[in-house]
Amino acid sequence: MSFHSQLITLVLLHFLLLATGHTPSILESRVALSEIPIVDISPLWTIGIGHGPHTADVSAMVQHIHYALSNIGFMYVTNHGIPQQVIDEAMSASKAFFDRSLHDKQTFAIETSGQALHGYTALFGENTDPTGKAQELKESFDFGRLAADNVTRPFFGPTPWPSSDFKHTMMAYHDAMLALARKIMVGIALSLDLPADFFDAMLHEPVGIARMMHYPPPPPTTAEKNVTGIGAHTDYGCLTILGQDDVGGLQVMNRDQQWIDAPPVAGTFIINIGDMIQMLTNDVYIANLHRFENTVGKDRYSTPFFFDVDFHTVFESLPQFNAILL
Repeated sequence: MSFHSQLITLVLLHFLLLATGHTPSILESRVALSEIPIVDISPLWTIGIGHGPHTADVSAMVQHIHYALSNIGFMYVTNHGIPQQVIDEAMSASKAFFDRSLHDKQTFAIETSGQALHGYTALFGENTDPTGKAQELKESFDFGRLAADNVTRPFFGPTPWPSSDFKHTMMAYHDAMLALARKIMVGIALSLDLPADFFDAMLHEPVGIARMMHYPPPPPTTAEKNVTGIGAHTDYGCLTILGQDDVGGLQVMNRDQQWIDAPPVAGTFIINIGDMIQMLTNDVYIANLHRFENTVGKDRYSTPFFFDVDFHTVFESLPQFNAILL
């Protein structure tokens, strides 16, 4: 079903429920999507500050963001402004790092960075699935910025870089993601009928964690040991920007609790919101379950960027969302 067909169905359902004297809840209004919506975010670069009249392009973009995040919490974004060279060089550097020996990679272990939590995590070193039932066959390298005051604290501090060239390449990617995340937060604000600068006061020194990830194909000996790529989970922060190679395997749960594929789409990033935005909107926007299953027997690489507001920001549902029926 196309976006426009689904939107018409949603509107008709809403008015049918109102006609029968029944106020639709969030869950009743949510559409069970069969694919992740694609949103052109180029209008974000034309938006001013605060409330004001928007062009037709901005209004359409805002509606599409709202539709995607209220129904499934995920969207592909096109025309994101990130040069392909920055993306390609980061992916190439990521693959080269994971090709190193385990002994070499452990030299840059995440434990060496203290509270900053930057560095390498080996295969089976992290379990994202809250049930803990599966072992996760993945390895990763997290990196980020120094704090403005140069004090090491959670998510801010030194990264154990393998080389200066590697640092230069990966921080170029990190900084591009940080700028894009700020723009997407503007789109999220407008999609909630908030001023464009609503989140600015929370973004003096936002948390930004970039992560290189490698999912090897599971060997046959793991078939009966409940080994997966990454288990079903939601992200706990504000939003995630995901770059991925052409292997695929990401799946997202829709309203009917069916897993739908989120395959690679050239020229896009996948955006999903985390628990904090769901809390802010009193579940109007959904931080959705997602997982990765390596079913094609190939190495898969991805570069997620996790973005959060300033570390000490207190998040709670906004008053305008508190009366909404769940």
